[in-house]
Amino acid sequence: MSKHFRPWNIDQTLLLPPSVQDFVSKDHVSRFIVGLARESLDLRAITGSYVSGLGQPPFDPRMMVALLLHGYASGLYSSRRIVRNPTQGGQDSDGRRTAFR
Repeated sequence: MSKHFRPWNIDQTLLLPPSVQDFVSKDHVSRFIVGLARESLDLRAITGSYVSGLGQPPFDPRMMVALLLHGYASGLYSSRRIVRNPTQGGQDSDGRRTAFR
């Protein structure tokens, strides 16, 4: 039996702003990283290693790889700093606080 992952819906609509994508400017590195993780990287070796259906579903490996790559691109190499970064927020090119999602 294969393991199902927790859903990762980056295109999910919200009340305000209408889309999660509205949090990040068009030229932000996050858009490149998410596109790379969703469409270009072959993660079959990782997803194929999940065989048990027991317990809570794991996070989507594409999301975890995107988060790790974004941390590295931001100069964060510690997993604890990467976890803290989305809540403390950086600033995008418009000077707005952003969160990588």
